[in-house]
Amino acid sequence: MAENSPNYAQVHQIKYVKLGYHYLISNAIYLLIVPILVAMLLHLSTLTLDDLINHLAMLKSCSIIVFFLTMVYLMSRPRNVYLVDFACYKSHERFMMSKQYLIEKLSDMFDEESLLFQKKILERSGLGDKTYIHNDDNGSSMPFKFSLSSNQYEAKNVIIGAIDDLLTKTTGVKIGDIGIIIVNSSAFNPSPSLCSMIVNHYKLGDNVITYNLTGMGCSAGLISVHLANQLLQGKRNTYALVVSTEIISTAFYLGKQRSKLLPNCLFRMGSSAILLSNRSSDRRCSKYRLMHIVRTHKGADDRAYRCAYQEEDEDGKKGVTLSKDLMAVAGEALKTNITTLGPLVLPMSEQLLFSASLIVRNVLKKKMKPYIPDFKMAFEHFCIHAGGRAVLDELQKNLDLPEFLMEPSRMTLYRFGNTSSSSIWYNLAYSEAKGRIKKGDRVWQIGFGSGFKCNSVVWGALRTVDAAKQKNPWTDEIQDFPVHLPC
Repeated sequence: MAENSPNYAQVHQIKYVKLGYHYLISNAIYLLIVPILVAMLLHLSTLTLDDLINHLAMLKSCSIIVFFLTMVYLMSRPRNVYLVDFACYKSHERFMMSKQYLIEKLSDMFDEESLLFQKKILERSGLGDKTYIHNDDNGSSMPFKFSLSSNQYEAKNVIIGAIDDLLTKTTGVKIGDIGIIIVNSSAFNPSPSLCSMIVNHYKLGDNVITYNLTGMGCSAGLISVHLANQLLQGKRNTYALVVSTEIISTAFYLGKQRSKLLPNCLFRMGSSAILLSNRSSDRRCSKYRLMHIVRTHKGADDRAYRCAYQEEDEDGKKGVTLSKDLMAVAGEALKTNITTLGPLVLPMSEQLLFSASLIVRNVLKKKMKPYIPDFKMAFEHFCIHAGGRAVLDELQKNLDLPEFLMEPSRMTLYRFGNTSSSSIWYNLAYSEAKGRIKKGDRVWQIGFGSGFKCNSVVWGALRTVDAAKQKNPWTDEIQDFPVHLPC
């Protein structure tokens, strides 16, 4: 699959420079305010009292201009959105499923060829032996009958479990204070919705706004953050709860097509709940501030649209087909996404080096390797969706990331598997449990999803996170990580 991956050295160079230029121009009005103020103060410092009286009319005009520009800036500036805290669900031990035990469970459900294929995928998957798959209450069988009651039981376990953990961590916020609830779950979308399940469970008021996102794949968690941000811009002093999950018991494939058997080996139970606020008073108690959101959608391209596609096989068994083009499509989506994100986050030194390289190669026609911006200068932490070992390997190579920065993603895949849209939060929880989050650090979350989509969210740490005071899924076992992963 690596052969089909795009060469990141051949990024959209012209578009990259244009985006940086347009970003600079679009913010020019804000950049004008400070020089004008400085020029006025310098000029005033040279004037005598008589000069000030003679220049009174001019000073009034300048003051009006500065006041007008300041008001334009204040009125057009978006509200700050803070991530108060987040929680990731850790399943009960009775749901723990080693790779060998899983194969034993599957032995009566697949033919020998399909079973052998899944065994090989599991061995190379990067998953450990402590991931979670939903069982019946007695732990004696897998829920492959796909009963609605079993799906609902799993959904309530992971969603309510994550929210309860979050409320325990955010003691100053009551569930009734939350005005917006957004839940994303791609495959499982019952009626009433999962949002309604939350409202009913906590007996929330009738004025709560709810949104239920389905069918948007593993990047839906970041889409939910984007939606929450948009809603918080229009509603003062509000909390938004975002829940990301995937009910995997609805997506298990029991047929023979290999392209549909891959998800069986990678996806596992998990859920995250995050609390967002636009209250200025919450800045002092919040962990992060939302800085940037960049969304990329490649759905207009047929190859991208069908690279992760839910359909029935020739026997009428439903599953998600992962095509051989998936890695290439994901690479193209990421390439477009970082082309847009780069001018927003990269230091000017990196942008100048990139522009100089572009001029030398395209204007002066000199032969030289294109300069690839160093995103390690823009971010201290990378939370890459733990979709699979091959995905992480390709991103590490093409973004030139050291193993230390890949550690949270690889350990998340190893310990919890691919928990879909919630995996990026297990990544961040790992870094917190390790005591690596310092005040001022920048966090880049990257998610991929069917459609095909690539989404990025950037957070700025408002304070140093004390690992000793954290309680998350990694806390009780963080001393055992990182583990050595075989090649």
